[in-house]
Amino acid sequence: MREIVAVVYREYLIQTTSLMWIFFELAVPLLYLLMFGVAFDRALGQGLMVENQSLGYNSFFLAGVLAMTCFGNALNQSYGFFVDRDNGILYEFLTYPMRRSEFLLGKVLFQCGMTVLQSVLTVGFSVLLLGVSVPWSAALFIVITMIAGTAGWFFFLSIFAFTIKRNDIYNTVINVIYFLLMFLSSVFYPLDRVPGWLRSLSLLNPLTWHTDLLRFETVGVGTLSDVMLEAGAFVVFSVLAFWLAVRKLQQTG
Repeated sequence: MREIVAVVYREYLIQTTSLMWIFFELAVPLLYLLMFGVAFDRALGQGLMVENQSLGYNSFFLAGVLAMTCFGNALNQSYGFFVDRDNGILYEFLTYPMRRSEFLLGKVLFQCGMTVLQSVLTVGFSVLLLGVSVPWSAALFIVITMIAGTAGWFFFLSIFAFTIKRNDIYNTVINVIYFLLMFLSSVFYPLDRVPGWLRSLSLLNPLTWHTDLLRFETVGVGTLSDVMLEAGAFVVFSVLAFWLAVRKLQQTG
C-alpha cells in the first residue's frame, strides 16, 4: 500500500506544478456540455423520446459527457508513460521494490480523484444551471461508476502505450480508437433510432456499456437488468485490460 501511495503522491506533485492545467482539466466536461449539450438542446426544441421517456438533450447528454470525461482522463494519464519513457523515469521506476500492478494502480488513483472532482462540478452545473434533474440518492453510484470507468479505460489505453514505441503512431492509433468508440456508442444519440447494424456494433462497445450505466444513474433511462448486464461486461473488460497492461509492463522492463 505504501508503494501505491508514493506513486499517487508523485502524480500529485507533477499535476500541481501547473494550476492552469488542473483548471483546464476540471473545465473540459463543462465545455462539452456548453458546446454540444446546450446547442443541441435548443436545436431539438421538444427534446428526445428515449424508451418512452421524454428528455431534454442536456439530460440525455450528461451521461455521455461523464463517460467522455473518464476516457479523456485515462488518455491523458496513459500518455504520461511516453514522457516517463523518453526521460528514463519509467525504467527507473521499474527497478523499485514494487509490483507492476501497484505502479499501475498508483498512476490511476490520482486521476480517479480528478475524475470525482470533475463529476461533482459537471453534475452540479447541470442541475443548477441547465435544469437537469438528477436523483441525489444515486450520487454514490455515479462516483463509483466514474472511478471504475477511468480505471478501466486507463488500463485499456496503457496496453497501447506499452506496446507502441513511437509517439506519432500512438497518437494516430488512439485517435482512430477514440473516434470509433465515440461515434459507435450511445454517447451522442439514443440507439433505438439508429440503423440495426450500427446498433449491433454499438451494443458491443464498452463505451456504450459505461454510458448506459451512467445514464440509468443520472436520469433513469434503461432497465435495471440491462444496465447490470452492461456493468458486468464492463467489469470483465476492465479486469482483462488490467491483466494485459500488467503483462505489457512486465515485458517493458
